[in-house]
Amino acid sequence: MSNAAIETDVVIIGAGPCGLFQIFELGLLGIKAHVIESLDKPGGQCAELYPDKPIYDIPALPVIGAQELVDNLMKQAAPFDPTFHFGQQVQTVERTDDERWRLVTSKNQEFITHAVIVAGGVGAFEPVRLKVPGVEQRDGSSLFYSVKNPELHRDKDIVVLGGGDSALDWALDLKDVANSVVVIHRSENFKAAPASLERLKSHCDALEMQLLIGNVTALDGKSDDSSKTDLQSIDVTSLDGITRRLELDHLLVFFGLSPKLGPMVDWPATRKKNQFIVDTEKFQTDQPGFYAVGDINWYPGKKKLILSGFHEAALAAFAIKEQLNPGKKASLQYTTTSTLMHERLGVDNPFSDDEIAA
Repeated sequence: MSNAAIETDVVIIGAGPCGLFQIFELGLLGIKAHVIESLDKPGGQCAELYPDKPIYDIPALPVIGAQELVDNLMKQAAPFDPTFHFGQQVQTVERTDDERWRLVTSKNQEFITHAVIVAGGVGAFEPVRLKVPGVEQRDGSSLFYSVKNPELHRDKDIVVLGGGDSALDWALDLKDVANSVVVIHRSENFKAAPASLERLKSHCDALEMQLLIGNVTALDGKSDDSSKTDLQSIDVTSLDGITRRLELDHLLVFFGLSPKLGPMVDWPATRKKNQFIVDTEKFQTDQPGFYAVGDINWYPGKKKLILSGFHEAALAAFAIKEQLNPGKKASLQYTTTSTLMHERLGVDNPFSDDEIAA
């Protein structure tokens, strides 16, 4: 059974950089948006895969960290009070009898909207799973692919799998929460920030954490009445072929995220491979009121760059403004001088249009 339907002008699917900037561009035109994101936080790939990665091609910012970019985009969008719906994926998209769009998410939340903007990168992200027999029975009870509540791991013996930023960041953050922390990575080559790796090695030298090189090859535990199986130990096979048994309470797996087009394959707009084909005037698909910006769209000359997605978001916003107000041209106003823009942004107006003209 669906929750009460939310009626709105625009739904943005995806809260990565392009989706967040889309909120801003719509807001400047007086349009409020609801945003649906499959992850439990904004940022998309930038926040999940490489939060500390430097980005060099954002105009006027010689260098900015990926997470810092996300944080700034959230601040920029804040005046327009967007409504986020995290941790859910759009399952169905269909036309209504009155030519609007009906969306239903994995949490049975229904949306009725005049316009849909897909800003979902290359699709929803799913964690890369540990491929060892018995994983499914332990998922969510003693095996986890994310940390939603660090207190859940308090005083537990935990093992963290992975060699990227997420793995090392959480291992270091949980050091003072858990009873013990062991990091296991398949090789000596880590993808995490060098500073995080140095901190990990320092804690290991001080016998405050452990680092093992190898792969988990077996899980062992006991079943309870709910058919879930709690972990008691894992087998770790090192590069020299020796298998050791390691006791634990919780296993945290951070192998990265895998993009999945998922239900998008059944959405009505025409695609070229895994991207929605759009025009370059409105960034609208062949379905009226259905738009796509960022890596998920395709047009001749398409370049998968964040700055390109920002441009696409701006033009899509103007197109939607005109869609919502048929026959009325959306006027271009500059944030530097427009009193209306300043009112919407909630900032003082140091220069009026009259002063600029004078």
